[in-house]
Amino acid sequence: QVQLVESGGGLVQAGGSLRLSCAASGGTIVTYTMAWFRQTPEKGREFVANINWYGGTTNYADSVRARFTISRDNARNTIYLDMNRMKSEDTAVYYCAADRQPGIPSRTAEAYDYWGQGTQVTVSS
Repeated sequence: QVQLVESGGGLVQAGGSLRLSCAASGGTIVTYTMAWFRQTPEKGREFVANINWYGGTTNYADSVRARFTISRDNARNTIYLDMNRMKSEDTAVYYCAADRQPGIPSRTAEAYDYWGQGTQVTVSS
């Protein structure tokens, strides 16, 4: 059973940057598609970005494209989300997720098997 733990959340001013990390334990995520989602009371859970198992394919929500970058370090069993030029609408709880099945990375939460506990990101305007 893979456990995922996010870190790096916090308070940042609009226009600033944060880096989120998601460390996996209890198994390797080398062959898994990994993703970041975020959740707010108003919008519910929404897709942010995903990355295939070797990092050759990444996908982003339109709202974060060109500002956020997802990456992974399989040697460290960790993925990252670099967030730049942040906006107040980026405020949310951010979750990392793992999909055990190989194939085209999915943007739907239902495709993912393992989830972290979430980390709060707050952007002040």
